[in-house]
Amino acid sequence: MWSTEHTLETTATREQVWRAWSDVPRWPEWNPDLERADLAGPFAAGSRITMTPHGDEPIELLIADALEPELFVDEARLGETVIRTIHRVEPVGADRRRVVYRMEIAGPEGETIGPAISGDFPEVLAGLVARVES
Repeated sequence: MWSTEHTLETTATREQVWRAWSDVPRWPEWNPDLERADLAGPFAAGSRITMTPHGDEPIELLIADALEPELFVDEARLGETVIRTIHRVEPVGADRRRVVYRMEIAGPEGETIGPAISGDFPEVLAGLVARVES
């Protein structure tokens, strides 16, 4: 299994981060790689997200787990390869939180596609934190 993890600290509350995550149609406002993002159903386990990167085909994600206000997990399947992204926010101190994006890829293509599809995590986290702190 291939994995990577990126983190960024913020003064925003867990609830502020959760609101940004759960407002899927507004993801392109803080994730510059996205042209569009749509949510079918509530922001909860079992619902589906369709992300459309600029100039690329839509990507279908399943919300595999969601625990408000601290965690959601999405999954994408590419043939035999399963891509899981764990998004969580955890306390660091009295007035700081750490936002964590962890990607785990199981399957034959993990080593090949992992670095490419997680390479924007630092930029995405910076955009998310800037949004929730403003």
